[in-house]
Order: sequence, then structure tokens, then C-alpha cells
Amino acid sequence: MIDSKPILFSAVQPSGQLTLGNYIGTIRHWSKMQDDYECLYCIADLHALTTLNNQTFLNESILDTIALYLACGIDPNKSIIFIQSHVVQHCQLNWILNCFSNFSELFRMTQFKSKKNNNTINQTNLGIFTYPILMAADILLYQTNFVPVGKDQKQHLELVRDIANRFNFIYNGIFTVPVPLIHKYGSKIMSLLEPKKKMSKSDKNQNNTIFLLDTEESILLKIKNAITDSEKPAKIYYDIEKKSGISNLLDILSAITNKKISCLEKELEGMRYSEFKNILAITLCNFLSKIKDSYLYYRNNTVYLKEVAYNGSIQARLKADLTLNKIYSKLKFLTIS
Repeated sequence: MIDSKPILFSAVQPSGQLTLGNYIGTIRHWSKMQDDYECLYCIADLHALTTLNNQTFLNESILDTIALYLACGIDPNKSIIFIQSHVVQHCQLNWILNCFSNFSELFRMTQFKSKKNNNTINQTNLGIFTYPILMAADILLYQTNFVPVGKDQKQHLELVRDIANRFNFIYNGIFTVPVPLIHKYGSKIMSLLEPKKKMSKSDKNQNNTIFLLDTEESILLKIKNAITDSEKPAKIYYDIEKKSGISNLLDILSAITNKKISCLEKELEGMRYSEFKNILAITLCNFLSKIKDSYLYYRNNTVYLKEVAYNGSIQARLKADLTLNKIYSKLKFLTIS
């Protein structure tokens, strides 16, 4: 790897199957970024503990996620693929950053506020409250320049930047302050039946979500039943406020065909919603079949997946140590060596 390249960090939780939203919002950009950035792609298994009630199959989910990373074009010879819990420096820096963060900052985080507003705060584990600090540790540990995020994650990255700036002010510039990479279209894929909320792998109604490993029959049915609107005559154009359902489907088609929204609007002009859905469903099935075939190839080689994770963890630890040693020195911790 070339050290002069800007550093990019991104992570996905291995809790449940990855969705089309995960792919379009984040993962589809990763393979292209490998040539322009020094990329670290993390499987955030520690973060997954905040939402999993039963961790019995977490090890399998981690291997699933590595296989999907590879199937989506991540090359371990170009990028560092590693498991979060295999790099202990994440937890070490997490505690230090906790001591440089404020309760009020975490209390303002949207996901925590939603728990409070839904009156589920007493049943919420502490990890939901503090995980933005672990996210900050994940990013700052590698002197990250850029973080590809969806629009819904921008608030979390702003907190990371605030923590970095606060620490830098006190200790004279330890951390690189990361910058978000947000794509105009497709950065936040919405629920198929409730297009005002984000597509989520934890949605109780799985008809809202397309998973990367869904069968063709399931994809066809989910797209067929996706919410559109009642505009007469039916028109296909992008308007996130007035036509949230149609706009969401256009975002999906744009992402998997690499066509601009404006071009798709012209191509689909005068078409019925059912025809549009049929085109999208067939295109999506063909697109995902390639990912699924590649996924199965890698997933059937557990030895190789573990080798990728092992090699990635070694590279990640070496980089993490550089930052952590600087921090320990600034904090005047006693070193014996």
C-alpha cells in the first residue's frame, strides 16, 4: 500500500443479513475507492452487541460479512479487511475518548433520542448510548481522512469531529479530523412500504427490506408491492417530498445501473408504475445474482476468510499502535520498555 494516499475507514455490523441499503449507501463505493485511498474496511462485531439478543451465530455472521465484502469487490491485497474485536486498541481508545466526551452530546444523538421518545429508555442497554464514542475510536485510531457515510450517519461523524477537535486543542493535534463522503443519490435507501423511513435489516416487516441474498421470487414480490403514489396520470420523476416511493425506486435503479436520475426519468417517461417496477425488479435480480454467486464461492472457503481476517488484523494493529502510542505519551502514562 502507498502511504501517501488519503486514509478511508468504513465499517458494517455483522448483525443480520446485509441489505440493498447497506450496499447502495456504502459498500458499492468501496471497490472503486481502493485505487484512490488507503482503505480500512471493518466488520464491527463489537457494535453488533448493542442489538443482538442472541450472539450464538455472531461468528457465522462475521464470516458472512467478510464473504460479502469480497463478493462486492473488496480486494484484501489493496485494502485492509479486519474484525473490530481483533484489534484491542479500539476498546483502549474508546475509554480514553469517553473521558473527553460530554453526556449532553450523546443525549442529542438521534437514535438514542428515539428510544427516549418511544418510552423504551429503561429497556435500552448502555451500549446504545455510548456506541458513538466507540465509533469515534474506530475512525480516529487510523488517522482517517475520509469516511463514506449515508445522510443518516452525518450526525455521528460530526460528533467524531467534535471529539477530535477537542482532544487536539488540549494536546496539540494528535488526531486527523475526518471528512464525510456523502453521495447525492442513493446514500440513504428507504423502506419499500414506508418510504419515509430508512431501509433496515432489523425491520420487523421484512417486506420493507431487500437483502443481498434474497431469492429472485422474493425480490420480484417485494418490488411489485412497493409503495408508489396515487398521482393521476401516473408520472415517474424524482421528488423526495411529493413522490417518496417513486424517488426511492429511482435511487435503487440509478445505483445498480450507474445511470443518472435525469436519464432514467427520460427513459421511463409515459410508463406505467407496474412497468417501471417490472424493469427494476428484473434489473435488480440480474444484478444481485452476480453478487450471490461470488458470495457463495467465498463463503464456502472458511479457511480463506479467516486468513483474510487474520492478515487484516495484523495490519490494522500496527497502524492502531502508532496512534495509541502518541496518545499515551501525551497523557503521560508510564511506559516500561
